[in-house]
Amino acid sequence: MTPRTALFTVAELLGWWIALGLLWLVLISTVDTLELVVGASCAGVAAFAARGARRAVSGT
Repeated sequence: MTPRTALFTVAELLGWWIALGLLWLVLISTVDTLELVVGASCAGVAAFAARGARRAVSGT
């Protein structure tokens, strides 16, 4: 893996994580510490799944 590929991978995962984390915050009714931890964790797992799905569809 080249440094450029690694940087693109990190940027893609970070972008998905931010987008999905913001979606989580929009959809919940209360914002407390536990909700933030759960939302960040779920967004992280979903970011890896989204990247895997994109790679499976594009064939790279």
